[in-house]
Amino acid sequence: MVVQLEWLTDPGWPYLRQMPDEALKEQAARKFDNKTHTWIPDPDDGFSIAEIMVAEGPTLSVKLSNGSTRKISKDQCQEINPSKFEKTEDMANLTFLNEASVLHNLRERYSSMMIYTYSGLFCVFINPYKMLPIYTDSVIQMYNNQRRSEMPPHLFAVSDEAYRNMITDKQNQSMLITGESGAGKTENTKKVIAYFAKIGGSDEQKINPLKKTVSFSDFPVGGSLEDKVVQANPAIEAFGNGKTNRNNNSSRYGKFIRIHFDKNGKLVGGDIESYLLEKSRVIKQGPGERSFHIFYQIMTNKKLRKEYLLSNNIKDYHFVSQAEVTVPGMNDTEEMSITDNAFNVMGFAGEEKNDLYKLCGAIMHMGEMKFKQKPREEQAEVDSMNAVDNVCKLFSINGEKFIQALLKPQVKVGTEWVSRGQNLQQVEWSVQALAKAIYARMFKWLIDRCNETLSTNLSESVNYIGVLDIAGFEIFDTNSFEQLWINFVNEKLQQFFNHHMFVLEQEEYQREGISWEFIDFGLDLQNCIDLIEKPLGIISMLDEECIVPKATDMTYAEKLKNQHLGKHSNFQAAKPPRGKQGEAHFAIIHYAGTVRYNVVAWLEKNKDPLNDSAVAVLKTSDKNNLIYKIFEDYQTEADREEAHQRGKELARKKGKSASFMTVSNIYKESLNNLMCMLHTTHPHFIRCIIPNEIKKSGEIDAQLVLNQLTCNGVLEGIRICRKGFPNRMLFDDFKYRYAILAADESRLPEIKNACSKMMDKLVKAKKIKEEDFRVGETKVFFKTGILAKLEEYRDAALSVIILKFQAQARFYLAQIELKERERKINAIIDLQRNIRRWIKIGNWNWYKLYIRLKPLMVGFKTQEEMEALERKIKEMEEMLAAANEENKKIKAIQNETVKREEELKINIQNEQKEKQMFDKKIKEYEEALEKEKQINIERENKALEREAKIERERKRLEEEIFRQKQEMETMTMKHTIQLEELTQKLLLQGDISEQMNQQRKIQEQAKLELMDELERMGNKVEHLEKQRINSLEELNKFEDKINNEKKLKEEQIKLRKKLENEIKQLIDKIELLQNKNNVLEKELKERYDESVRLKNKNFSEITLISKMQTNIRQLIERISQIEDELDIETRARTRAEKSKADLQRELDDALQTITELTGQLNAQMHINKNKQLELAGLQREMDKKHIGFETHLSDLCSMQLSTLNNLRKLSTQAKFLEHETNMVLEHRKPCEIKRSYSLTNYDDDKE
Repeated sequence: MVVQLEWLTDPGWPYLRQMPDEALKEQAARKFDNKTHTWIPDPDDGFSIAEIMVAEGPTLSVKLSNGSTRKISKDQCQEINPSKFEKTEDMANLTFLNEASVLHNLRERYSSMMIYTYSGLFCVFINPYKMLPIYTDSVIQMYNNQRRSEMPPHLFAVSDEAYRNMITDKQNQSMLITGESGAGKTENTKKVIAYFAKIGGSDEQKINPLKKTVSFSDFPVGGSLEDKVVQANPAIEAFGNGKTNRNNNSSRYGKFIRIHFDKNGKLVGGDIESYLLEKSRVIKQGPGERSFHIFYQIMTNKKLRKEYLLSNNIKDYHFVSQAEVTVPGMNDTEEMSITDNAFNVMGFAGEEKNDLYKLCGAIMHMGEMKFKQKPREEQAEVDSMNAVDNVCKLFSINGEKFIQALLKPQVKVGTEWVSRGQNLQQVEWSVQALAKAIYARMFKWLIDRCNETLSTNLSESVNYIGVLDIAGFEIFDTNSFEQLWINFVNEKLQQFFNHHMFVLEQEEYQREGISWEFIDFGLDLQNCIDLIEKPLGIISMLDEECIVPKATDMTYAEKLKNQHLGKHSNFQAAKPPRGKQGEAHFAIIHYAGTVRYNVVAWLEKNKDPLNDSAVAVLKTSDKNNLIYKIFEDYQTEADREEAHQRGKELARKKGKSASFMTVSNIYKESLNNLMCMLHTTHPHFIRCIIPNEIKKSGEIDAQLVLNQLTCNGVLEGIRICRKGFPNRMLFDDFKYRYAILAADESRLPEIKNACSKMMDKLVKAKKIKEEDFRVGETKVFFKTGILAKLEEYRDAALSVIILKFQAQARFYLAQIELKERERKINAIIDLQRNIRRWIKIGNWNWYKLYIRLKPLMVGFKTQEEMEALERKIKEMEEMLAAANEENKKIKAIQNETVKREEELKINIQNEQKEKQMFDKKIKEYEEALEKEKQINIERENKALEREAKIERERKRLEEEIFRQKQEMETMTMKHTIQLEELTQKLLLQGDISEQMNQQRKIQEQAKLELMDELERMGNKVEHLEKQRINSLEELNKFEDKINNEKKLKEEQIKLRKKLENEIKQLIDKIELLQNKNNVLEKELKERYDESVRLKNKNFSEITLISKMQTNIRQLIERISQIEDELDIETRARTRAEKSKADLQRELDDALQTITELTGQLNAQMHINKNKQLELAGLQREMDKKHIGFETHLSDLCSMQLSTLNNLRKLSTQAKFLEHETNMVLEHRKPCEIKRSYSLTNYDDDKE
């Protein structure tokens, strides 16, 4: 591959690939080789170099680096690779693939800070623990659209391969960035996202190679989609990351970020799914750890502290200050600025940001809520209301109700609601559970809000690339419920890796009919997974124990031991703690090692109960508050009962009842969804490695790295890559791309046969071996590195074709150049011939005579001067005509300008008149509008008074009607009852004596009287009813009148709005006219200035023409005078030239003599110089000759001196004669025409 020059000058290149000359020097300087040395195990360095002294059967006698010797079995030794494999970029290319060679290669590359290394089909990353310039825009441009095999190992190379696969294959891709906690997964995730945002972004976001750093502060507020995708990470990290003992910025949750692209590969959006948030960190941190970063960032902002009622000391808040409160190398003030800026880029409103910060402040205050146990009662009470008041103020809820809900929550017993007393421990648990739930739900809301911002254009999405960043495998001193789930997720991901790298590869070989022996790499993780998730497994038994009455954590631990201890190979009894290790109740053998688990509080964590009464109080907050939004979907028992009473049934979750959906069930469901998504993608693996536990750059802890290499499947992956066929191509693609290597065979009609024949030809040509490839049913399979060789052969074949083409092109260009050279040579020959002829003519005496006589010819110079004057006159006349024409144009423009100026003045006057008219009209409208407003106000006041009066009258009538109706009903009821009683008595006493008849008559009379009274009451009721109807009619009339007045008022409002619109339009029109007037005035001013300029220009040109005409007349007069003077001068000149010719001949003879003598002198000096060089070696023999030569030279110098003196005398005489000639000529000039015919001018004419 051709490395571009700008790549070599990039500051990141030394951290990507070693320069070839440096590599050769290191290889030559290596002090060991693969024949005389070997790798032997070393407890500190993993493996060390030892020199082989004697081979004795199965043992070797070796010499160690410290000079000592020892015997070791050959089985314990591992072979050393040749020196050319030092710092190899792909460990699959190693000749001897073993643990020692892999460790040595990684150590050597890491010492040079080349932190990425290929290992077959995946990439190994070692945390450098410092910033390297390998993630800049120039490096992104370097890797963009390049083949992975051509570039140094890098995260960007794998990312670009995933992007190209998505574009080409139209299949979703995934980037699984895995490794232990602290290995650098989160930072790699951020770099991957930034890379996809760059190459898939808009034109404005394309790569700028001049930009050397990628800074989050560069993003503008409310940035582009690319900025939002990148900035989603720091926004969420503040709430989801915290400090652990192994990592200062550990992700305490998992996330799967999907970056969506359209059919052209352009970024259209993204979404985020989160897993396993460690919400227990909100209320508790282990030694050397810290809670989530956001709490400490808020405490650096004075304004936020004041607003959320926080003190200046983080130690005042127990929930977040149980261990560390600062992180080395992390500035919480700067991090707060980055977090806030990320929210701005994501488009969060200020209120949304404040709600998030406010809830965090409230959670800190919840940790300071103080309770105490009542004496002799199973009931707690509040010890201090300070923190409670702060919490309730931030939540915007009633403090008394909140405290009542915590101390005496409402529970339903049968059909009755009763208050249940809570002791001190139960209240504290309730507060802690509520704090965890608030934070977890707030975090989920944050994820959903980010998804809302990123998913605006997902309808255009065709494919996506998913990036998985999840907490790595964890083995702490005390491992609890959270570590079990984190390790279980990593177990599933490792199984997915094995399944993809091993099982699927081999199954495809079978489908394609390729002979292959299945290899057992000893990494079948199904047993461990079954132990955790299958029925009667750890999770299943935990869920069952949560519903068993009086179950405890210890009874759960006992049941686990009874069920699995001694029966399952991955389940062990926990060994006694060592050092700082905590107590453990059982151990599980994971792929990364054996982990001891403590089951304390597992039942409580799995049930994760919430105080329904407290949640109900939180839901009384304003609906715009975040605390209400995060609990809006939470269904308390009171909510269900209320909905049932209204005839509605709240939806319950499927499966187990909503009241018993354990944390394990939720985790398991989300994990299954994640694995289903991963199985639909083409995965790309980045294996992150921790180099050491002390976070020191450049240092390798051999045992730690070897353990990770084994657990991560790196060594097994390399083996299957070398033994298998990881590269493959469809027949069509293979034939299309490599037909140039076997042109005749590629023309065969049957495609499989064609591909087979093509490969056979390459084998016969000894370019590849038969064991390096297999031809399947639909594809051609290749071993690692073979496809790269085919690419090289293809490039070489193309180079041959291109070279032939270039040869033809060069031949054609050479022919053109040859003809050009021949033309130049012929031209040179012609020039040389002409020069020789010119020299020859120059020495011809007749030509010399012609040259001397030429200046004396009378008509020659005169004719030339006449022609020059005529040309000058012609030029003057042309200039005069052009000036006249320009003058005419200027006058026309001036006239047009004056005319335009008059028009503009008239328009301005008209516009001013119209403006005055509009001003007057506006004033009238404003006065009318003001009057109308006054009238409307008066009408409104009157209408309101009438409405109030009508309303009062209506209420009075309604009350009177109601009162009378009640009285009537009471009287009617009373009389009816009396009538019924009397009637009953009459019926019972019908057969009594006449004494009773008389009494009956009396009663009948009373009855008649009652009937009359009843009739009178009925009439009164009818009268009251009529009055009520009349009152209603009058009320309706009043209402109609009010409605009419309202309509009138609305019409007046409409009229007023219409007038206001007209006034606004008139004002706009006036402004438009004013703008137009200003433009016209400006144009008029410009026209006036142009007119003045043209006038000045016209005046200056007229003056120039007058001057030219005067000069022409003077020149014509001068020509006449010169012609007369020339005749007189010619006669005088002839006599002077005759005398001068004689003197010139004498001067020429003298000059010729001088020239001859000078030539002799130069020749002699040249001879002298040569003689001096010869005499240098023969000094003694040539002394006499040298003295004679110097004497002769002195004579010559004397001769030269005398010759020069003679020349000076002749020159003086020539100057004297020239002076005399000039004096004669000047004496004869009648018109003061001075001419000087000097010797120099004469020589120039001769030349």
